[in-house]
Amino acid sequence: MSSKNQNAVVQGVLEHLDLDRAVTMVREVCRIPSVLGEEGPLAEFLASQMSSLGFEGVRLQEVLPDRPNAIGQVSFGAGPRIVMTGHMDTKPVSHGWKVSSPFSGDLIDGAVYGHGVMDMKAALACQIVAIDAVARSGMVESGTLAMAAVSDHMGDQTGSIAYFDEFDADLCVLGELTDNQVCIGHRGRYYFDVTALGRSAHTCHKPLAINANVLAAQIVLALDRSKLEPGHLPREVVDLFGPETFIVPGRIYGGLAPGGPSMIPDECVIRVDCRPQPGVSVEEVRAEIDRCLDEARRADPRLVASVELVDVKSGYVAETDSDVVRLMSDAVEAIRGEKPPIVTENWLGDTASFGAKVPTVIFGPGGSPVYCPDEHLTVDDIVEATKVYAAFSAMALTGGRSDA
Repeated sequence: MSSKNQNAVVQGVLEHLDLDRAVTMVREVCRIPSVLGEEGPLAEFLASQMSSLGFEGVRLQEVLPDRPNAIGQVSFGAGPRIVMTGHMDTKPVSHGWKVSSPFSGDLIDGAVYGHGVMDMKAALACQIVAIDAVARSGMVESGTLAMAAVSDHMGDQTGSIAYFDEFDADLCVLGELTDNQVCIGHRGRYYFDVTALGRSAHTCHKPLAINANVLAAQIVLALDRSKLEPGHLPREVVDLFGPETFIVPGRIYGGLAPGGPSMIPDECVIRVDCRPQPGVSVEEVRAEIDRCLDEARRADPRLVASVELVDVKSGYVAETDSDVVRLMSDAVEAIRGEKPPIVTENWLGDTASFGAKVPTVIFGPGGSPVYCPDEHLTVDDIVEATKVYAAFSAMALTGGRSDA
């Protein structure tokens, strides 16, 4: 398609964007709690929105009990299948809200307030409204635009796995928060459980015990001092993600719950949260954990510990010259009037589970800080994201770039 015709398609789609509906839907999704494990009501709402807009094949795709995906699509004929996706689940609510309340969806001074509005409820609403604009414009004659609002991102990414096990796609846009910049990848995540083993005793028999919590404290300090910088990573990976593989002692489980009997604990488990750059192996990280254990053992020779790998999620990085990245860059430029920078992120996206199957670019409204009191997102960011999603969709289904 010529540049002139491409411009006309994009402009026609943008003219059919219902931006008021996008803002209203963002406010509505903010009013529906969807903390990890409670995604069902939000899935039902999003499915109802897609049905009301005439999406085809709208359904609650079974994932986990009462935690489905909300899926639907709009088909224009034979051609590429483009998926817009994002997760519905959020982290727990933060304390300290003052300007608004976590599930108000209040519009205050040009911003929507709500827990999880940036990660990533707003993007879900923007994507649905963008797909609707393409459908109502009548400017596209081939291909399919699909929507997949998925559950369990902050668990095992079961929702994304279920969707892409059932459906193929040619290109995908993940709506994670990138400050409306074009993101080509993220780090992975390895979880290790390190168990410190001591010797239990009644509290009054302290000299007979080896307190596992005390042993674990040495491990935590050693892990916190870790600064693993793999020397084999390509320069471009280091430039994108930085030199350090982050290794952090996260959750700690030790001792007995308050109110229970008195006993010095003989076991304490540390969940070690590791965020490797693409190309850093499980074995490299495990070797660094073992080094930290040796350091802790020198501080306390009584230390006995076991290590178990409990979860592996791969990093993801797209080629900067790939079609999906080029299209998103062109879409942002068409809306913003300037070429966007290419960025990467240190958090984990669902692309860890499906990025190897489908060329994906990451783009969404919102950025740091997130999951904090009075979390909010500006209407301007919501509007820009919706326009970019619509422009990307038009370009992807008509096979070219636009200078709109």
